Amino acid sequence: MSTPDDLDLAAQQANALQQLDAAETSDAIEDFYRAWLAPSGATTKLKRGIGRLAPADRAAFGKNVNALHTLLEERFQQRREHVKTRELAARILAEARDVTLPARPRPTGGYHPVTLVMREVLDVFQKMGFSVFESPHVELDEFNFGLLNMPENHPARDMQDTFYLDTERLLRTHTSAGQIRAMRAMHPNPVRVVLPGLCYRNENITTRSEIQFHQVEGLLVGRSVRMSDLKGVLLQYARLLFGSDQRVRLRGSYFPFTEPSVEVDILCTLCGGAGCRVCKHTGWLELLGAGMVHPVVLANGGYDPREWRGFAFGMGIERTVLQRYDIHDIRYLFGNDLRLLEQFR
Repeated sequence: MSTPDDLDLAAQQANALQQLDAAETSDAIEDFYRAWLAPSGATTKLKRGIGRLAPADRAAFGKNVNALHTLLEERFQQRREHVKTRELAARILAEARDVTLPARPRPTGGYHPVTLVMREVLDVFQKMGFSVFESPHVELDEFNFGLLNMPENHPARDMQDTFYLDTERLLRTHTSAGQIRAMRAMHPNPVRVVLPGLCYRNENITTRSEIQFHQVEGLLVGRSVRMSDLKGVLLQYARLLFGSDQRVRLRGSYFPFTEPSVEVDILCTLCGGAGCRVCKHTGWLELLGAGMVHPVVLANGGYDPREWRGFAFGMGIERTVLQRYDIHDIRYLFGNDLRLLEQFR
């Protein structure tokens, strides 16, 4: 800012105070400071001009310049405080919130339907005295096939298209792979466990199949286990999970690690057995596969099949989810579509 090169300090003062009163923002206040009070400002230039005056005029002029600087400094501080207070009040008003308003609900996550059903299934079996046994996802071919009565080149291996990591290791194709591990870990005591987890098969992805899926394997080994015990456990499971009026149906089947083997059906959860498109008008839905543990498998687990007997069963959790919630495409369960998942909060 330029300053007239004359000695009319009264005019200078009036001009400065007028500019200060017109400053309405912090930026304008700072502009005033740089123009008048900074080391390069107008009052400093006036002080530097004292040397050009006659010696007799210097003292009086210097005193008046100092008085002007002091006045402007005081008024500047007052004005700056006033502007800052006003700006703060305006900002507080703009940012004010009515604390009496009800809080906005914050979105929360929820459990995946597969997780919900898995926990419910495990809870049912734990109530019946089963404990949870974890087995590895990356398994040896020996535990996944060989010790389950499926030696190399056994035709049953063709039932599952396997992800091999090398010649000995693979991604388990079923939770049955944990049966031998569970028996060997608990030998020589009786066994009553469920083995949950993901399984992997190199299959075409369709509405009913995926390359990964959850299973729960059940295994019970004792000295006097019978087929009727298996049916009783599965009937109790079906009634605890699907309703007290549920029924089960056992159909002969084949699994290399059980003999005899059965497929277990329940009354259709949608039509109650009357027949609908979901159960293909049969009134029954396939639930799981089961059977009495094969003597070879018992022996591989460390139990003498002449003294011990057992039963095993395996179920797909996704199938139970589809039945429970009337979902017709398994791919929805792995698609992470929030329109589906938000229904299970």
